[in-house]
Amino acid sequence: MKIVQVALQRPHTFIVLALLILLLGVFTILRIPIDIFPNINIPVIAAIWSYTGLSPDDMAKRIILLTEKSAQTDISNVEHTESQSLNGIGVAKYFFQPNVNEDLSYAQITGMSQTLLKSVPPGTTPPSILAYNASTVPVIQLALSSSTLSESQIFDLGANVVRTTLATVPGAAIPFPYGGKLRQIQVDLDPKALRADGLSGTDVTSAIAAQNLILPAGTQKIGSLEYYVRLNASPTQVAQLNDLPVATHNGSVIYVRDVAHVRDGSPPQTNIVRQEGQRAALMSILKTGTSSTLDVINGIKQKLPQMQALLPPGLKIQVLGDQSIFVRSALSGVVREGAMAAVLTGLMVLLFLGSWRSTAIIFISIPLSILASVVCLSGLGQTINIMTLGGLALAVGILVDNATVTIENINSHLEQGKAVEPAILDGAQQIALPMLVSTLAICIVFVPMFMLTGIAGYLFVPFAEAVVFAMLASYLLSLTLVPTLAKYWLRPHEAQAAGHGVLARFQAGFDRLRKRYHTLLEAALRSGARFAGVFLLAMASSAILAFPFGRFLPGLGQDFFPSVDSGQILLHVRARTGLRIEQTAALCDAIEATIRQSIPASELSSVVDNIGVPYSGINLAYSTSGPIGPSDADIYLTLGQNHHPTATYVSLLRHKLSALYPSTSFAFLPADITSQILNFGLPSPLDIQISGPNVDADRQYADLLLQKVRAIPGAVDVRIQQAFDYPQLNVNVDRSKARLVGLTQSDVASKLNDLAATPLRPSSGAPAQMLSNVAVFHRSAAPGVVSHYNAMPVIDIYGSVQGTDLGFMSAQVNKIIASQHDLPRGAQVFVRGQVQTMNASFNGLLAGLVGAIVLIYLLMVVNFRSWLDPFIIITALPAALAGIVWMLFLTHTTVSVPALTGAIMCMGVATANSVLIVSFARERMAAGDDAFSAASQAGFARFRPVLMTALAMIIGMVPMALGLGEGGEQNAPLGRAVIGGLVLATVATLLFVPTVFRLIHGRRHAAQAT
Repeated sequence: MKIVQVALQRPHTFIVLALLILLLGVFTILRIPIDIFPNINIPVIAAIWSYTGLSPDDMAKRIILLTEKSAQTDISNVEHTESQSLNGIGVAKYFFQPNVNEDLSYAQITGMSQTLLKSVPPGTTPPSILAYNASTVPVIQLALSSSTLSESQIFDLGANVVRTTLATVPGAAIPFPYGGKLRQIQVDLDPKALRADGLSGTDVTSAIAAQNLILPAGTQKIGSLEYYVRLNASPTQVAQLNDLPVATHNGSVIYVRDVAHVRDGSPPQTNIVRQEGQRAALMSILKTGTSSTLDVINGIKQKLPQMQALLPPGLKIQVLGDQSIFVRSALSGVVREGAMAAVLTGLMVLLFLGSWRSTAIIFISIPLSILASVVCLSGLGQTINIMTLGGLALAVGILVDNATVTIENINSHLEQGKAVEPAILDGAQQIALPMLVSTLAICIVFVPMFMLTGIAGYLFVPFAEAVVFAMLASYLLSLTLVPTLAKYWLRPHEAQAAGHGVLARFQAGFDRLRKRYHTLLEAALRSGARFAGVFLLAMASSAILAFPFGRFLPGLGQDFFPSVDSGQILLHVRARTGLRIEQTAALCDAIEATIRQSIPASELSSVVDNIGVPYSGINLAYSTSGPIGPSDADIYLTLGQNHHPTATYVSLLRHKLSALYPSTSFAFLPADITSQILNFGLPSPLDIQISGPNVDADRQYADLLLQKVRAIPGAVDVRIQQAFDYPQLNVNVDRSKARLVGLTQSDVASKLNDLAATPLRPSSGAPAQMLSNVAVFHRSAAPGVVSHYNAMPVIDIYGSVQGTDLGFMSAQVNKIIASQHDLPRGAQVFVRGQVQTMNASFNGLLAGLVGAIVLIYLLMVVNFRSWLDPFIIITALPAALAGIVWMLFLTHTTVSVPALTGAIMCMGVATANSVLIVSFARERMAAGDDAFSAASQAGFARFRPVLMTALAMIIGMVPMALGLGEGGEQNAPLGRAVIGGLVLATVATLLFVPTVFRLIHGRRHAAQAT
């Protein structure tokens, strides 16, 4: 080919090009963001509304519902809306279509929210607007504690020093602190003193408001100078507020100190954080957008010394939940697997080729192909993550193929006595087109991945890009750099001169193996249809293993992604609804004691409690645990190094805690960064939503459904998120009585503090009254949280799995839902969460698998200009699928997205090997041989390249399949699927494909002869 001639004529050009790839690749690696997953850019904008004291029901009906309905009509490209309304706080989330103009959407929501301020109850705080995406998850936490500072001081330092200092780190989103106490000037009223003086709390409020002002007094020119004028309108010390006059009575002044006490305090605590039993505050740092997790965490850690200098010496800062440890371990594990694969593959090539120089040329092309792929990925805005690294590690085995085929062909021409340059030209020209077809066959199987949408698309497009770019770079290098290096390093008769010692013995053993294979192949060819039928039946029967058939054939099962052991546990506790936060803290003390009894102290690194609802709605917008009140708590457990499997402790605690605390609900939530991203903000992988206008009827249906879902084997942590039994005290004001004493509903509402004993002073000037004189009290239950989906009330049933797979759980849930015929009128049931994403991804990848086979077939049709021979080539693919099923079954590996990705990869590699057999057999038939002889010679001649290609891929996948190290579980199914598929696909390529070729072409030849 001309490009090979150019490479031989201008070798310096391509050596410099290789050096440029090396330098640019290293430079790119140093600058490209590093993360656990690709950026999942599904945009979300949250509007956080607050009105202190407003009940969840009123918050939902009077504020949040208005924003949701307005969003559906006034804002473009909204995919769906979700909302949670709690006491005094409402969070409305707007999920947008992909590729939306986020800036425009942000502006539209901001404008809409300002317009709605006239429609919501007076006094509602304008909303905070946040923009983020599915990749916005906590990456590190800071625990602030002190033995000398109060909780108010800790919170104040966290909000005003720590938060403002760390907010400058690029890519970091830092909500307000969890826990601590909000610093606030408190006015404690004395109801008896107020009643004695005929006053109410409003009088005190009015007095403080009228005498605590910030008023500009301007300047005054006196003589030759101009003076600032300052008025003592605002007290500068807390004690001065106690001296403010409230009213006069019988000629004497009544001061604030006579009817109240002003102090530097805090409002009632709704959020408590404890670290190792000590009161603390917790700062959660999230990464945003395309920012690198490692860059964000490194930036936070670099700021810590500077920040510590601004804080009192008594404040202790401890780093918790550092996700960079897991990310680094997971990524280094993939790199280590890739490096091991390269070394093992290189040794295998050395054994087959028997030449150090030839092996060195091949070995140089592998890292250059990978670096070229990294440069292309960076140019497209991708990151280094387990998906792109997994694609590159997967490519290592097949990158060897192009360079190996080129070098082997060059060596075969050198053995014929040719000079180096003619051998290079002839060898490269002979394999250029078949190698192009082989490369395209592998690349084309990834084309359907580019059509995936949603989370699956964001995850697997970078994976496909990494493999395709590496393969194309390998093909170009095999036609340019490999011939260039061969010109300098190879010598005439290189292949013959190289074999000594171990290599010579291996070559002799390999020759004996090839002869035995030839004997076996001829036997298969003679058996013809009988062998083909038995082989095809055996492959088809393997499908039984994939589906559940009784106790001994449980099937493969389905999971979205394999679970990883990150050494972190997040336990969500929900006590009796409405339990006071002090009682919830006492309950957490007992639960902590049980945990410490269950997990050895040497394996338990830290325990942090986060009790109640955070002070800021911003924290709620980012939260994935779903707290609704003071009876909720999150307990974060971090295990030390060399701990027992995390799943073992989770199972133990799940059983033990439920038995010891039967009236308390427990749920183990996603703790590691991968599970949080894949759950996309939900606290569990399974979310059954009952949506309908009749909440009472929906609740009854949900209770019935809950019991049936709990009965599913392996279903755990199944609970209803919404609580409907929050204790409520109803104050029914008798408007007639109130009017007789000069009171209005507004007077009652504005002065409702100590309930029955609350003194009420009518605005009309009538004598003061007590609330109990005009109102009746009774208890009832109210919703603790009101949830909406697309402005429709919903009830969520959350659940997880233990000891089974998510696919089984999903199938059982669907059966239960289908069997229920008492769905309330107007209601609908949806299964959302990770289950929904998993099913969508599986459908997309299975369609991609079928699409890959079709595309391969069409590519072969174009190449061979025949409809029949491409069919012969793809007859090896059923064996590849059978091999995948067998390997997953024997290793107890569920079908997951990585496993399906490996299956797609197998289609390309198996096809490439079959092309070698069929193309050679066609050449022999064109030369005059019959079908039997052509098939026999094709198998014998192509035995080495087919075996080398398959072994290179299999050996390259062994480190990945073992799943060693942190995060190794993620890509292990991919490696296992590839190994299992290629083992049987190689057998089919070497035995079944030649047999099918002989049967089809033999009959055609016989038909043509007659």
